[in-house]
Amino acid sequence: MRSKTGSVLAALAALAAAVLIATALSATTTATASAAPIRIMPLGDSITGSPGCWRALLWNRLQSAGHTNVDFVGTLPPQGCGVAHDGDNEGHGGYLATNVAGQNLLPGWLSATQPDIVLMHFGTNDVWSNIAPATILGAFTTLVNQMRSSNPNMKILVAKIIPMNPSTCGECAQRTVNFNNAIPAWAAATTTPQSPIIVVDQWTGFSTGTDTYDGVHPNASGDQKMSDKWYPALVDAMAGGGTATPTVTTTTPPPGGCTATYKVTGQWHGGFQGEVTVRNTGTTSRSAWAVAWTFAGGQQITQLWGGTLSASGSSVTVRNTSWNGLLTPGASTTFGFLGSWNGTNPAPAPTCS
Repeated sequence: MRSKTGSVLAALAALAAAVLIATALSATTTATASAAPIRIMPLGDSITGSPGCWRALLWNRLQSAGHTNVDFVGTLPPQGCGVAHDGDNEGHGGYLATNVAGQNLLPGWLSATQPDIVLMHFGTNDVWSNIAPATILGAFTTLVNQMRSSNPNMKILVAKIIPMNPSTCGECAQRTVNFNNAIPAWAAATTTPQSPIIVVDQWTGFSTGTDTYDGVHPNASGDQKMSDKWYPALVDAMAGGGTATPTVTTTTPPPGGCTATYKVTGQWHGGFQGEVTVRNTGTTSRSAWAVAWTFAGGQQITQLWGGTLSASGSSVTVRNTSWNGLLTPGASTTFGFLGSWNGTNPAPAPTCS
């Protein structure tokens, strides 16, 4: 028969063992929770999904750079590419953003996949169908609200879509420009610190002649360019960037002149995206405009759309293109750019003439 002392010691040993096991299980659970992968949903049409090989390139670049704790999600499976990658996606060939919003399709996809970040290249089929930019962006707002209902902290990367010039649509190229030009202002009005919208310029530097196989869908070089554009913005979003409050400066209009409003719409380590809105404040139409400023923080413009750039050191001048020089009284146009910065990124004070 065991002694009373022996029984007490055995009970204490059993209790200590139970505590150790519970502590270990708790630590394992905590470690598992902290190691939950970042869930990323590629959302769009056939450019994203059929086969959307830019996703394979992007996935593998993330892996090779050490960003291994990511999970691409979607209700659609991989669709080829011949490269090992996490191919889950929401790239629905032929779909219109306006239809996805109107038919309330996105909430089901979100519920099934629970993304933290959405990469959205959407609107190509809407533009092809000659749907007005404002209507497409209204659908975008619906989709964004649904994303935020699913996850209030959703980070949303929205593409300026790649150029389009199909043989059956002579007006599609300009329609794409018009749609893309409207995206930054929409994003600036819709972004929030909790759920930022980051505009990713997939249009600039992309050629339908060399980067697509049919004037619409990317070929191998186009896939590479798309992956390269997504990568820095996605890495920044995963690291917690993209939430900076936009910086805005506006010129004081001279009589009969124009104003230029400078805005930083997104910023990440070493880079930023900006836009300038030019408005005719006079009483007569003007056929041309020029905006000038001087960077005070060593910033440099690396890409620009919607204008013609001249730069010398810190001095920048942007003039209108052939299609956006004419401004009637009260009318406005916007050009955008990508830039680099080091140290600080103060907003300059542009002048308009």
